[in-house]
Amino acid sequence: MRKVLVVGAGQSGLQLALGLQAKDYDVTVMSARTPEEIRNGRVMSTQCMFHDALQHERDLGINLWEAETVDVEGLGVSVAAPDGGRALDWFAELDHPAQSVDQRVKMAGWLELFEDRGGKLVIHGVMTSELDALARLYDLVIISAGKGELVQLFDRVPERSPYTRPMRALSLAYAHGVGRRPEHPDKVGVRFNIVPGVGELFMIPAYTLSGNCDILFFEGVPGGPLDCFDDHPGPDEHFRRVLDLMRQFVPWEYERCRDAELTDAKATLAGGYTPVVRHPVGTLPGGAIVLGMADVVVANDPITGQGSNNASHCAATYLDAIVAHGDQPFDAGWMEATFERYWEYARHVTEWTNALLLPPPPHVLQILGVAGQNPAVARRFVNGFMDPSDFQHWFMDPALWEKYLAEV
Repeated sequence: MRKVLVVGAGQSGLQLALGLQAKDYDVTVMSARTPEEIRNGRVMSTQCMFHDALQHERDLGINLWEAETVDVEGLGVSVAAPDGGRALDWFAELDHPAQSVDQRVKMAGWLELFEDRGGKLVIHGVMTSELDALARLYDLVIISAGKGELVQLFDRVPERSPYTRPMRALSLAYAHGVGRRPEHPDKVGVRFNIVPGVGELFMIPAYTLSGNCDILFFEGVPGGPLDCFDDHPGPDEHFRRVLDLMRQFVPWEYERCRDAELTDAKATLAGGYTPVVRHPVGTLPGGAIVLGMADVVVANDPITGQGSNNASHCAATYLDAIVAHGDQPFDAGWMEATFERYWEYARHVTEWTNALLLPPPPHVLQILGVAGQNPAVARRFVNGFMDPSDFQHWFMDPALWEKYLAEV
């Protein structure tokens, strides 16, 4: 039985560990926190997982909260006008529902499931020096912890990493009591609000420790008015600022949040990070090699909501590659080839996400405008969040957009 060590207990690492476990691999997971510490900790992210990523969980039988979690039926776009109103506003349905589960719920539950199924769980925040000795005990070591010292094992790839600083200041709050958008009260949807030159607000229906809720998520242009959380305010002050910013820049969203309240005392988060693509093979001081996955090797800004989706696709790709490799050694060549299989998907996400961090070119503004009038264009745009590889065929290139526009 081949032995695999997964360092990190997030979407990618745990999905892969549970998948390998189901294939009768001897799997050990190293987590810096216990399930209870995760469950009682601060929110870790936003997330909205679309159909293809959700299907990976269903295939493994680990979609434990699907019945309780609100279905996201569509996605809407609003663009703020200078007078405080909306220059643009439309909504389109997804072909298949999406869902968002608080990672505190999911990762704690998956760790417990992994243990219940006989997996080996080690609660320890491992350092590079410790990993050097551990690596000799396993056939394959995978690093899925996207933060901390271990990330330094993987070198940045300049030609795939155009940015050298955070492109957005991020702040979020999980809230109960948010009303439905009056334009589509019977359809639950993610709302993508654009304030030109200032940033974006996402309203994401989700499931958390205390049931269904909404995530209020600001992406602010650095140095702008949304970039105001560096002092790390307490949860009540953080939430007050979020609501004040909504009232100022997206008043139509503030109106449905008048009676909202935080889901819990640890339901706020602020920060930012630089989008980056890294080499997938890391070399430990003693010479052993390890394989990076998901955010370790491809970390995108969350403006397109693809982090958990990328992680899920990465885990599925790695699972297939590990099983197909049989008893052969997991050498550097195999690691590079396995990552490139994943990159064939992730590159489309990365190119699209990086493009949305810049001021939109004229043809993108035209796309958003036409989508408000043409349901076919709107539907194709929102379903691109499920399959971002489609954007290369019409959204990313103005000439291809003109061709598609002529067809519709």
